[in-house]
Amino acid sequence: MAVAVIMPKQGQSVESCILTEVKKKKGDTVAVGDILFAYETDKASFEEEAKVAGTVLDVFFGEGDEIPVLTNVMVIGNPGEAIEAFRPGGGAAVTGTEAVQAAAVPATPAISVPATPSVASAGSHSPVSPRARKLAEKNAIQAETLAGTGPQGRVIERDVQAVIKSAPKTTPLAKAILRDTGGSLPDTGSGLAGTARGTDVGAKNPVYAADSEIKPLSNMRKLIAKAMHASLQNSAQLTHHLGADARRITALRKTVKKAVEEGYPTDITLNDMVCLAVVRALQKFPQVNAHFLGDSIRYFSKVHLGLAVDTERGLMVPVVRNADDLSVQGLAKQLKEVAHACKKGAIDPDLLSPEAASFTVSNLGNYGVEMFTPVINLPQAAILGVNTLVPRPKDLGGGVYGFVPHIGLSLTYDHRALDGGEATRFLKQIAIEIETLDIHL
Repeated sequence: MAVAVIMPKQGQSVESCILTEVKKKKGDTVAVGDILFAYETDKASFEEEAKVAGTVLDVFFGEGDEIPVLTNVMVIGNPGEAIEAFRPGGGAAVTGTEAVQAAAVPATPAISVPATPSVASAGSHSPVSPRARKLAEKNAIQAETLAGTGPQGRVIERDVQAVIKSAPKTTPLAKAILRDTGGSLPDTGSGLAGTARGTDVGAKNPVYAADSEIKPLSNMRKLIAKAMHASLQNSAQLTHHLGADARRITALRKTVKKAVEEGYPTDITLNDMVCLAVVRALQKFPQVNAHFLGDSIRYFSKVHLGLAVDTERGLMVPVVRNADDLSVQGLAKQLKEVAHACKKGAIDPDLLSPEAASFTVSNLGNYGVEMFTPVINLPQAAILGVNTLVPRPKDLGGGVYGFVPHIGLSLTYDHRALDGGEATRFLKQIAIEIETLDIHL
């Protein structure tokens, strides 16, 4: 009996996954435990194993496709069995899925794409009237490929005019290239108002010559780009910068390093100390520990701290839930655990959802960055950027000045959710917490 293999639902917040690699193709024989395909969510990657043995009767999607969770991806069964009932968008109900997953899998409705009446079927050629041919050549249109509406399917002038009306505007260079190559116009161009340029139809850009290479974006890069663009487009972001005296935390760091050498089990870093200071400041400024929802604000009674983690696959922001319940040792341990899981690609997708964290910290201090503008992880109301230590002059009292280490703090906040005054007071409170931090080893 044929059974469907669905796109698993990895976490409650995941609605779709990207099919990154199909390891078993149509006609391949599979055994229980064989890897069928690889897929990824927003930030984590997974592999799907076969739950039954048999032959892959069909694969409904290709690599790179974004597939809604619980949608049939392929069918395993015996050669000759019917598969139409399993095809996404098929008319019959799916059966046999229970053998693969506990719940039945509803078929995904097909997206209807209206046919383009002005284009002939592939491989066919229509007769063309002289006026239609002249107009088509002027506009770099392959008239023979159109479906004519004249007698005996003849392509007449109005058929070409209909294509011109629906096609994007075209530069002279693009038209010349299309006439020479017999290519077709793109749906939209990269020029002003969607004008198709020469580079859109195959021309090489003379600015770059032959010393460049165009590579497609990875799925991860596409997701990150989409999130960053949406954040800047859909919020009123403003950044304040402030430095905190870092003598206290650098002294504590030396104490911790010595304790670790003597057998202390937890290595507490400067970033861990800053995160602890942020948690304490958020408890005193609960209006920052929030999500802006457009016409309302969600205020959290607990601190769910997100931490930006740089991985080979891209930036990930896992969350440590209930961070305000943790000691500095517990916070340091959990921050390391989620960062390690991200780098291994084994993080729970629910911990990467922007809605899971109430506030995020992004630390670029290890890279020597002295100041930057972090981008808010919407719908969160703010994010803190942590910069490197920089020596700055300070009045040490009695008319004596000296250079002391300062750690840079950059707070980006959504001005729709917070006013400048309260954002500044919150940032100052983080500095105070850093300058007066006390931990017990």
